[in-house]
Amino acid sequence: MTFLRNQGWDPRAYSDNARFVSDLGAPVLELLAPRAGERVLDLGCGDGALTVKLVDSGCAVVAVDASPEMVAAARARGVEARVIDGRALGFESEFDAVFSNAALHWMKPLDDVIAGVWRALRPGGRFVGECGGDGNVETIQTALKAGLRNRGLDPDTLNPWHFPSAEEFRHHLESRGFIVETVTLFPRPTPLPGDILGWLKTFAKIFMDALPAAERPEFLEEVAQQCRAKLRDADGNWIADYVRLRFCAIKSPSAA
Repeated sequence: MTFLRNQGWDPRAYSDNARFVSDLGAPVLELLAPRAGERVLDLGCGDGALTVKLVDSGCAVVAVDASPEMVAAARARGVEARVIDGRALGFESEFDAVFSNAALHWMKPLDDVIAGVWRALRPGGRFVGECGGDGNVETIQTALKAGLRNRGLDPDTLNPWHFPSAEEFRHHLESRGFIVETVTLFPRPTPLPGDILGWLKTFAKIFMDALPAAERPEFLEEVAQQCRAKLRDADGNWIADYVRLRFCAIKSPSAA
């Protein structure tokens, strides 16, 4: 589900701590409305949980992710998956649709990704997806950055995420020539399967790895403590402050 090469991924830990990512992807698949016989590129496939649903709909699917571990997990599901960086797609007018769920916010610069998607699509093809949007996990981000600053590190040089606003994302798409049908930003508070430490160990590994191993447990506990008042309810359940950006854009049928 990600394209940052120095963010390590453990498919088993991902399944334990982040299965909600694919479970909540159903509305994005509905927006894509895949049709049997279409050729679809799954951009940032992760462990292939959603890719399988595309295959089951009758599509011919190629799945790509920059994580070899995630690609191996996708292949274990029977998916045609390849290790490819989303910023360097090499496809030329091969796909009727490009689908992406919870991956684009890991890819910087975004213009390089969108240019590759444009090339990969046939004229009239559609680009449909969802990613983190402006304000996504703001409480968690604030706590992570404060913890690193307290230890003399610059969090902005480590931050792997970019969460665009709807206006910014629309601009990126239209600048490349896409016809934007919809771009929607909306809050989606997301219950976590366990406590926030599992989420941090899965998604914030880059921040952790900037510290000596002996300092990481204290750092994580400090971040969790900073988030507790806003993100843990009276019953002890953790609810992450997700904000999602969902979109559908079309490559002009007359595009060269």
